[in-house]
Amino acid sequence: MDYFPYGNKEINYLKSKDIILGNEIDKIGLIKRPIDADLFTSLVTSITSQQISTAAARTINGRLLAKAGTLTPESLLALGVNEIQTCGLSIRKATYIYEICEKIINKEFNLDEIENLNDEEAIKELTKLRGIGRWTAEMLLLFSMLRKDILSYDDLAIQRGMRMLYQLERIDRNTFESYRELYSPYGSVASLYLWDIASGKHGHIDPKNS
Repeated sequence: MDYFPYGNKEINYLKSKDIILGNEIDKIGLIKRPIDADLFTSLVTSITSQQISTAAARTINGRLLAKAGTLTPESLLALGVNEIQTCGLSIRKATYIYEICEKIINKEFNLDEIENLNDEEAIKELTKLRGIGRWTAEMLLLFSMLRKDILSYDDLAIQRGMRMLYQLERIDRNTFESYRELYSPYGSVASLYLWDIASGKHGHIDPKNS
């Protein structure tokens, strides 16, 4: 299994910028967060996984792979919307996946070009696809395209991690942006630690819920 790539360079930078986060990084150590470097597969699984449990998403993705043989635009387009839906998806999600396959095959959407865009340009293009919102696009950039500076304001766990780390009642947009600037250009690595803190494994208390 492959994991999000980072090491001493990114860790030392974050520690030099923020002693509070740096102390947590020392406590937690290296985080191994699985990735999927295939952008098309990640697009499909990001849609199948929306608003369902991890276990349910794993089951659906397994069924989809079994039916298609391989997850490619061609194999999924050949299945059709109805067959995709029989894997346990809603008609809406099945349609989203089918439409993305059509756009890729018809060259209306170029995955290779997405890889060459900067973060905001890539998010703008990805969110043109039905079923892909900004948060989903940001997660694709982080866990598939391995971009190093993704810190999602729309991610509630990221905000919770910030509240717990800095003992804040709330995180408004200005506060969030100040931390984004502080962590840049390694916001993605900061995200890994904020998610870990938000999980509550290290004894932090969320002041919002205390």
